[in-house]
Amino acid sequence: MKNSEKIQITVKTTIQAPIEKVWERWTNPAHLVFWNSASDDWHSPRAENDLRVNGKFNTRMEAKDGSTGFDFEGTYTKVEPLSRIDYQLTDGRQVKISFQKQDGYTQLTETFDAEDLHPIGMQQAGWQAILDRFKSYSEQLQQDSRLHFEILIDAKVDKVYQTMLSSKHYTEWTSAFDPTSHFQGSWAKGEEIRFIGTDHNGNEGGIICTIQENIPNQLVNIQYQALIQKGQAISTGPEAEKWIGRTETYTFKSQKDKTLLLVDTDSTKEFNDFFQTTWPQALKKLKAICEQK
Repeated sequence: MKNSEKIQITVKTTIQAPIEKVWERWTNPAHLVFWNSASDDWHSPRAENDLRVNGKFNTRMEAKDGSTGFDFEGTYTKVEPLSRIDYQLTDGRQVKISFQKQDGYTQLTETFDAEDLHPIGMQQAGWQAILDRFKSYSEQLQQDSRLHFEILIDAKVDKVYQTMLSSKHYTEWTSAFDPTSHFQGSWAKGEEIRFIGTDHNGNEGGIICTIQENIPNQLVNIQYQALIQKGQAISTGPEAEKWIGRTETYTFKSQKDKTLLLVDTDSTKEFNDFFQTTWPQALKKLKAICEQK
């Protein structure tokens, strides 16, 4: 059957989240692995995404019991940020996805060429089920919080930036969160960094992150990638799902010989009170360190 004769199927949903958040959660592989399955007995253990025209994507889809699996892959033919994604699957079928902003909500619509092996109704139900799981995942994240903190420090911006990220002083100011707090890795853009603490039994816990951006004396953006529990990286399960893909941003604004430091961080309902108490304490510690003569 020629491509022009293929039956096209459309599925859609309305998501209670801003379009910017919906786009991020749809396109970022760190989020995708948590929602991309049609039923509870399937999952996507890994995903790669080069979101640009002629860029490729590959999502591994497997039964959780390991009995079967396949790679869902293709090439992007159109990418319009916050609006449109088109791609061609390896079998030649075309898929079109539209994102429409609606007063704080987002309408997400997928239209795809049907394949010849399965009934139309089964294909529509499967794609709709994945879309419904994405809706649930995205709306659950939306119920959580983005917290903001700021402090004016009587020190030049380069000193504040360097002090905040140095291994010696990081342990000092983050003791407000955990007296054993420290980091391993690099603050360079694209690098992995681990924020770690040790419990009373000597077990390491924390989070593995990627530095999304680091503009010296201006901005640092961190994205969470996996939890650390008892020294092991955890990227699946309910606890990991609450954090993976979330971000933390430090912004440094020079005000003559002083620095306004702004912190914007994702949180969950369970941690809101903790962060509302400890972040101001941590920033006061950082301020004191920076203002030492």
